[in-house]
Amino acid sequence: MTELICIVCPKGCHLKVDEENGYTVTGNGCKRGETYGKKELTNPTRVVPSTVKIKGGLHRRLPVKTSEPIAKALIFDAMKLLNTIEVTSPVKRGDVVYKNILGTGIDFIATRDM
Repeated sequence: MTELICIVCPKGCHLKVDEENGYTVTGNGCKRGETYGKKELTNPTRVVPSTVKIKGGLHRRLPVKTSEPIAKALIFDAMKLLNTIEVTSPVKRGDVVYKNILGTGIDFIATRDM
């Protein structure tokens, strides 16, 4: 039995996930908590916010994030990849900075204009 605190909404339900019985979730206040509990133990993912180098911008770094959550196991490799990226101004919020991170189909996108 694994205990988690749900992060889907501000309520913060205390979940218990029983891995031995088909990842049965208890303690959730809504269906989203059940989904979160199962996913967190079977395939945890996170949105990755960071920065990349930019030429000709107001600042030296451009904030970016993944377009969708990426598997936790890939986060460190994705961060290494970010260190190799340099973009040139102008960049608009929502522009794809790097396409198809590590073959996942997920992109890094700009989170501000610069």
